[in-house]
Amino acid sequence: MSGLKVYNSYTREKEEFISIVPGYVGMYVCGPTVSGESHLGHARPYITFDVIFRYLLYMGYKVRYVRNITDAGHFEEEGREAEDKISKKAVIEKMEPMELVQKYTNLFHWAFEQFNCLPPSIEPTATGHIVEQINMIEKIIEAGYAYVADGSVYFDVKKYAQTHDYGKLSGRILDDLLSTTRNLEGQEEKQDRADFALWKAAPPEHIMRWKSPWGEGFPGWHIECSAMSTKYLGKEFDIHGGGMDLLFPHHESEIAQSTICNHIEPARYWIHNNMITINGRKMGKSYNNVIRLTELFSGNHPMLEQAYSPMTVRFFILQTHYRSTLDFSNEALQASEKGLRRLMDAYAWLKELDSSKLKDQGSAPEHNAALSFVGNQVSTDAEPLQEKVVRLLTEFDEFINDDFNTAKILANMFELVPVINSLKDKSISLTALPVETLQLLQGKMKAYVEDILGLKDEDAEEINKLKGVMQVLIDMRKEARAKKDWMTSDKIRNQLLQLGIVLKDEKDGSISWSLK
Repeated sequence: MSGLKVYNSYTREKEEFISIVPGYVGMYVCGPTVSGESHLGHARPYITFDVIFRYLLYMGYKVRYVRNITDAGHFEEEGREAEDKISKKAVIEKMEPMELVQKYTNLFHWAFEQFNCLPPSIEPTATGHIVEQINMIEKIIEAGYAYVADGSVYFDVKKYAQTHDYGKLSGRILDDLLSTTRNLEGQEEKQDRADFALWKAAPPEHIMRWKSPWGEGFPGWHIECSAMSTKYLGKEFDIHGGGMDLLFPHHESEIAQSTICNHIEPARYWIHNNMITINGRKMGKSYNNVIRLTELFSGNHPMLEQAYSPMTVRFFILQTHYRSTLDFSNEALQASEKGLRRLMDAYAWLKELDSSKLKDQGSAPEHNAALSFVGNQVSTDAEPLQEKVVRLLTEFDEFINDDFNTAKILANMFELVPVINSLKDKSISLTALPVETLQLLQGKMKAYVEDILGLKDEDAEEINKLKGVMQVLIDMRKEARAKKDWMTSDKIRNQLLQLGIVLKDEKDGSISWSLK
């Protein structure tokens, strides 16, 4: 079924994708911490894994896609000790913690609906799986790889590293970690600086807290994902995904605790997307360059020259391979906006090309001239048009199977756009291509534009209204011409021309229109 090759962060190699159970795929992706509104940096992982999810479904796999909601804990392992983002933000916004969680979960869902992301199969929450996390911690303690200290529980990294390859995923060496990890306030009970919290004792002022065998507290960040992935995908599953910023400590810690608890490494393939930078600089509060998604869609941010639609952002992200750094700038977004419009205009015409009419022209082309395109200009010094179109379409499959290379697919689409436009404006006759090739063009473009890349025409509703209005005006002009009312006929044509709409009288008596 496969033929798909993915870059496995764990082995640092491209590997053939073979699912554990033929025909089925289990995929876990680390979801958002809903202590605040989603920003531009969140768009990349969830759009990336939406395309992966879509392609696996397209291949015929039955996919269970699990993406969690982190709504508890998530204190920083290498930052301010015991900072619970949810509790802290709840105090600032004068809300109950779960009220705050619901607010930002709803905003997250809304934003990614705008991006046309499919919902995951299961979306578990950390607070809904406290029992599973406690059970997992108990097993790790029983195995001798965790210890209790003043009501908190820590994973013994040094002991684990004696028999396991700790640091393999992130490429970090334990000795280096020990020498570079700083002592943090409130972590004096740790036996070693590299150890990480499985459970944290809650101080009196801490709002979100649960009873446990070790006292009242809250779970560590890493154990949440291990518990939920195990529950819904089993001890071993196919794909674990997330951003490269999660390689360490989050995913490295997940591997360690899941391996001890379940006696097997959790995932076969680890897939990580790279980061988005802004004008060459990492996004961060200290740089004052964090752009929230609502700001991106509205243009209401000092770094933005205009508003950018969700599809423009999605298209912008897919134009770069997911493992490459992607730099945000107004110029890049504006170029993506124009490119997306060109693609969707060409695709809209192609979709409406009537297949039944294609069949009427037969399978033999009128000619198979050696036509290619330089920019929007037709050239006659390259491979035959038929061969070029088939090659470009066939390469879609090669590129997606080569570690989900959406950038190359879109590059091929932009080579096809001038061909489609030339068929549209009749500078190339439809008979220049066999009917089978035209139908292949329709089918492949539909599969990749809509089903796999998840692109849609945000202006479709407005365009349909415009088409309706134009049909009314065309019918009025036809009636005027039939009555030899040339004044009215010319008035309709000339006034539309002033608005940038060109009417064209065809030889068969029909009237077509286009935007100038």
